[in-house]
Amino acid sequence: MTVTPNTGTETGITSTPGTTNPTPPGHSKTPLAKGRGEQAPQGHRRLLTRRDRLTLGLMAGLPTILHIALVWVTALSSIALAFTTWDGIGFGSIRWIGLDNFRELFTNNPQFWPAVQHNVIWLAVLILVPTPLGLFLAVQLDKKIRFSRVYQTAFFLPVVMSFAVIGFVWQLVYNPDTGLINSIIGANKPGHYIDWIGDPDLNLWAVLVAASWRHTGYMMILYLAGLKGVDPSLREASALDGANEWQTFKNVIFPTLRPTNTVVLVVTIIEALRAFDLVFVFNKGAEGTELLSILVTNNIIGESSRIGYGSAIAVVLLLISLVVIIPYLVATFRKERRA
Repeated sequence: MTVTPNTGTETGITSTPGTTNPTPPGHSKTPLAKGRGEQAPQGHRRLLTRRDRLTLGLMAGLPTILHIALVWVTALSSIALAFTTWDGIGFGSIRWIGLDNFRELFTNNPQFWPAVQHNVIWLAVLILVPTPLGLFLAVQLDKKIRFSRVYQTAFFLPVVMSFAVIGFVWQLVYNPDTGLINSIIGANKPGHYIDWIGDPDLNLWAVLVAASWRHTGYMMILYLAGLKGVDPSLREASALDGANEWQTFKNVIFPTLRPTNTVVLVVTIIEALRAFDLVFVFNKGAEGTELLSILVTNNIIGESSRIGYGSAIAVVLLLISLVVIIPYLVATFRKERRA
């Protein structure tokens, strides 16, 4: 048996001059603060003070409260009001009428079905015109051409502008007297005016041109982000196989953009259904530019203030949106579970 020599300490730990003995196990290095009634902290120290927790609570709590109040409470209230009649003056005037608002909406409203038709046309135009154009611009900019950043900024600039500003700009373009288009084609003379905004046969298409101008930049950025994520080895392998640029894009690049195509489709459908600002700035949704969002606004804040009836239209618009959003969410969650 080995005996530890006595070095002046009971624990057998040697000490050298000028050094401090290590703290024995089980003892705290920090002594009790005498005279102040404070005790040394034991275990894990708290990383957040009371003030930090209060700050984090406010930062997380206020947005949550605002989201619930402005989104969920508003949506659920609209669904409930859709089955009532209310003029907006006092809660005592709310009267339950069941499905009467929906019956009147589907049978006796001459503006409802034209509004649905215009929303469908809006969706078709956004899918067929600005979406392919945005994809084309993204493919060209992905080739790292000169001044690529300048082109991206120029095409994306309309996206960061509000629809109200875009509406005012295009009003100047479509002005019958001094507008750019009429001045170019010589239709700004008396007797030859073309009223792009007031003509029911032209105003919807004129608004769609302005909407497509903005939507093209949106689609370009989405597709450009998708193209940046494509593995460069796929292009190299396709080139080694002798495929040209079009064959590489069609057979190799475009199939890899399937997640981006899904996002583009959902975004385009939502943009078509919630279209409001641009039309309202042009002519307040009258004379051939009726949309479901315009009908909701006119019935809720219009002269009649039929809040229950306007809420019924909003519920129809919500159901149409859910038909698109729910399958997208289901597919996304399934993909995450498989991953």
